[in-house]
Formats: sequence, structure tokens, C-alpha cells
Amino acid sequence: MNADDIVICRCEEVTREEIRAWIDRGYRRFDELKRILRIGMGPCQGRGCRDIVLRELSRATGEPMDAICPGTIRPPVKPVKLGLLSRGGETPK
Repeated sequence: MNADDIVICRCEEVTREEIRAWIDRGYRRFDELKRILRIGMGPCQGRGCRDIVLRELSRATGEPMDAICPGTIRPPVKPVKLGLLSRGGETPK
């Protein structure tokens, strides 16, 4: 297996090669890549891929990872079942 064929975002099945191709096209922010590739929009909300994508951005731009904006995180940060919300947050007894 080629290293570029590795799936970085498992929720949306986005490979390293796809991420690098879009970065090479000028998409240099996490939110830009998120809009194009849907990374960070699956059930894990980016918990599985965000750091890897930020590392790829850091590698491509030469900026340190802590200088790169990690993107906008919108609630729910963790998926919540609608049934739980309908009960007002109370768990069943």
C-alpha cells in the first residue's frame, strides 16, 4: 500500500493523497478543506482526523501546528441521541 492511499478521515473516507492535492491547489486552512472534503463533519466530528490534517497543513505551509487554526468546532462536539434531548437530558431509569 502506498502511504498516500492511507485513509485519514475514516468517516468521509478521505485519503492523504486527496488532502495533499487540495492543499497544493491552495486550500491552506482546515475550514477550507472541511468545506471541500467534508473532513471533520462525520460522526466523530474531527476527533479522528483533525490533528492529522493539521499536521499535513503544517508540513505543506512550514508553519508550526500551534500556529494553524484548528477550524471551527460547532456543537454538538460529541454526537447526542435525539431521544436523550427529548427527555431533557435525563437518562432512563
